[in-house]
Amino acid sequence: MLKKITAFIPLVFGTVWIAQSQQTRIYTHEHKDFQDALRLYNNEQYQAAQTLFEKVKATTKDEETAANSAYYVANAAVRLNQLGADRLMENFVEKYPTSTKRNSAFADVAEYYFETGKYPYALKWYNKVDQNALSLGETDKFNFNYGYALFASRKAQEAERYLEKVTGSPVYGSQAKYYLGYISYQQDDYETANERFDQITDQDVLEEKLSYYQADMNFKLGKFQEAIALAKKQLPKSDRKEISELNKIIGESYFNLEQYSNAIPYLSQYKGKRGKWNNTDYYLLGYCHYKQKDYGNAVQQFNKIIGGTNSVSQNAYYHLAECYLKLDKKQEALNAFRNASQMDFSPDIQKDAFLNYARLSYEIGNAYESVPQVITDYLERYPNDGHQQEMQTLLVDSFITSKNFAGAMELLEKNKNYASKETYQKVAYYRGIELFMESDYGRASEHLEKSLKSSANSLFEARATYWKAEADYLLNRFDEAAVGFSAFKQNPNAKNVEAYRDIDYSLAYAYFKQKDYDNAITYFNAFTNRGGRELEKLNDGYLRLGDSYFATRKYWPAIETYNKALALTGPEKDYAAYQKAMSYGFVDRNAKKIENLESFVAQYPRSSFKDDALFELGNSYVATGDENRGLGAYDRLINEYRGSSLVPQALMRQGLVHYNGSRNDDALAKFKSVVRDYPNTQEAIQAVATAKLVYVDMGRVDEYAAWVRNLDFVEVTDTELDNASFESAQKQNRDGNKDAAIRGYKNYIEQFPNGLHAVNANFSLAQLYFGKGEKETALPYYKYVADRSSSEYAEQALTRVCEVYIGERDYKMALPYLLKLEDQANIQQNRTFARSNLMKGYYEQRNYTKTLEYADKVLATPGIDNRIKSDAQIMIARSAIATNNEAKAETAYAQVLKIASGATAAEALYYDAYFKNKNRDYESSNSSVQKLAKDYATYKEWGGKGLMLMAKNFYALEDAYQATYILESVINNFEQYPEIVSDAKDELAIIKSKEAQSNSSVNPDQN
Repeated sequence: MLKKITAFIPLVFGTVWIAQSQQTRIYTHEHKDFQDALRLYNNEQYQAAQTLFEKVKATTKDEETAANSAYYVANAAVRLNQLGADRLMENFVEKYPTSTKRNSAFADVAEYYFETGKYPYALKWYNKVDQNALSLGETDKFNFNYGYALFASRKAQEAERYLEKVTGSPVYGSQAKYYLGYISYQQDDYETANERFDQITDQDVLEEKLSYYQADMNFKLGKFQEAIALAKKQLPKSDRKEISELNKIIGESYFNLEQYSNAIPYLSQYKGKRGKWNNTDYYLLGYCHYKQKDYGNAVQQFNKIIGGTNSVSQNAYYHLAECYLKLDKKQEALNAFRNASQMDFSPDIQKDAFLNYARLSYEIGNAYESVPQVITDYLERYPNDGHQQEMQTLLVDSFITSKNFAGAMELLEKNKNYASKETYQKVAYYRGIELFMESDYGRASEHLEKSLKSSANSLFEARATYWKAEADYLLNRFDEAAVGFSAFKQNPNAKNVEAYRDIDYSLAYAYFKQKDYDNAITYFNAFTNRGGRELEKLNDGYLRLGDSYFATRKYWPAIETYNKALALTGPEKDYAAYQKAMSYGFVDRNAKKIENLESFVAQYPRSSFKDDALFELGNSYVATGDENRGLGAYDRLINEYRGSSLVPQALMRQGLVHYNGSRNDDALAKFKSVVRDYPNTQEAIQAVATAKLVYVDMGRVDEYAAWVRNLDFVEVTDTELDNASFESAQKQNRDGNKDAAIRGYKNYIEQFPNGLHAVNANFSLAQLYFGKGEKETALPYYKYVADRSSSEYAEQALTRVCEVYIGERDYKMALPYLLKLEDQANIQQNRTFARSNLMKGYYEQRNYTKTLEYADKVLATPGIDNRIKSDAQIMIARSAIATNNEAKAETAYAQVLKIASGATAAEALYYDAYFKNKNRDYESSNSSVQKLAKDYATYKEWGGKGLMLMAKNFYALEDAYQATYILESVINNFEQYPEIVSDAKDELAIIKSKEAQSNSSVNPDQN
């Protein structure tokens, strides 16, 4: 322009022209730099343009050029995203307020931010634009861009105001209507959205953008056929994300039209939000499979619905339970019905789920809560329900099937109408048997009597008759036991009871215990003469028959019977041989007696009767005049069995032999050894009395007086007063006056702490207290006797001391007495008792080597019952677990499972499930847990541990629902076992974290 202007200037201006010519050259140079900068700017070379504009602005003297250069410098800074670019533009506006580019500066910057998608920045600059200075075309563009920037900034209400202004624009109208429609769509105003979309005429907009939203809106408006048509039309033109959403629209539309088979392929193609489905998505597909009776695939979808707490979840869990039932997976169904019954979104579903939950609990057991409690809760919640009679019947049966006979009895005592007379008879019988197995024989007898009084089933009557007799027998009511056994034998149904084959054996023992040996002989003979007897019992029958003959002085039949026992391979052969030898002595066959005793000592070197045999052998030799051999036998007894109660007697016999042989000093030595080593015994008193005779014969009475002066039990005790005081207490005891007897024994012990009868008095007093259940009071008296091992009551007292300490689980105190009992017991049963509890005591002290040693000893004992075998095997198993020897533990628990009952069986079943889980036999492991829940529901801790295994099994079987539901139930129902709950929380967190990767409804941080 400047060139054009200077070209017309006339030459006559002279000097002025020269000056003007110089200025023109400057402007021309500036004009070229400005145009170069502008060209660089228009070519988007903003950095180079900015540098050149800075140069022009710095050198020009033209105000407009400087203003324009400042404008482009700031604009380039905006496009280069330079720090302080906004401030440069603001400085331009402040410095050049009259610049023609002031208004376009705001619009240009706003438009730049708009085109680059920085809508909040665009809004900032659009707000500065003077709308009145815009042309009509610029106004339409401003309104559309400003409206869209507001829309993109989620300011829908403000956006509508500006977009409405350009709905009639030929350029922006269709797009404005589209976004206005979309705003209505987002606001769920589908009618308005459809109206606005219908006004769009631009074919490109219609083709590219509307079908998806219109399909979705029609779906949401319940126009499912239209939604399907529009979505299918849009599918070929859509990107991957829209394809996923369109499949969901089509699938859910078919679902709502109940065209489930058509819905399945489309629902399956849905990819989820950010690659994740939610619980509703899984429900829809699962329900479609369910309606197609494809229960396996339905389960695979329903069981991914984790932690749901809405109506969809309640429906899903109910249908999931139905699917499990169709697939015969009852444990899984129980869990799902339980879950559905815990939600109240649909009362009908809740009630039906509860009913099925109660039925299944009865059928397969329930590890979460007792089956009777489940059914009771149902009856209380729905008292007028049509299933009430069914539930009442199941309630009674549930107590029986869960072996909660105590609960059943309590229920039936309060609600007689819940069951028939026969059911009451059976429940009372089972409760009696349960108490019998717990060694509560008194209450067992009472319940069995109740069963007999409600007799309706003759077989159960026979059973109750037998077991009541057994309970009475163990309560030492031998006369009542004999009556009961006789009644059982005469019952027509007795032959259908297993115990019938040995009823003569039971009867014989009942009479034997009453010392009615004639009747005992009759029934022991009947038992031993009958075929098909168990070898162990047959052997015992011969022994007791021999004892009965022996007690009635029928020694030849006794010898014959003991010979029959010796011919068998059973236990107690040493006892039979000893009794046989003794019998020969009573028929004046001393030579035969000696021969048999010598044979006994040689053949049974470790027999508990060896000390008795040696004593009798010594007596027999002395009786036949062979004093040397007699003294030798006594010496063997004294040297080999220092703890035997026969030792002081043997010493006395030796002293008497020496005295009778006029070997007075030898006699005195023996008598004094008795007094020294066994004071306060009858033998000691006898030794003092006999020694007195020796001293008198020797004329050394002063020496005798000096000796006895140091014997407190001789010097301070008035023998007659001692005997009288003790006999008084004994009489009260014999007459059944127990309280008076207790006072008498206590008075005796206080007056004569070292009296002649001190051991007997302490033992009798202990027995009386023990019989009253005052075991703690009895303990010190038992200990007094137990600490005097030579006493005839020592073994029984030792056993009682051990019983008391074991009852208090004080194995530390019990162990020394148990070891002593094991060493000194003559009765095999007591020795087995000692070893069994030593095994348990060492386990309590974590001495697993000793535990295993004694477990092996127990198992090696012949004739022990299954309960003791089970205890030994469980100790082996637990010790193996404690020492991480799982192979040994697995073998031991397998043995326990064959013979155990009660808590031990529950433990063994848990470990059966545990080892199956370790071996990845998950379904078998679950079966073991189900059995644990059904048969041993009262052992809740093992049930909780079993559920933990079941949860792990189900997750390994890809059933996340079962796994998480079980774990949540453990957390809510086993608060009394914090370790189990803690493990459940940890396991649940792990599973939820994994499932949250594919299910957006799962919150891994929420338990």
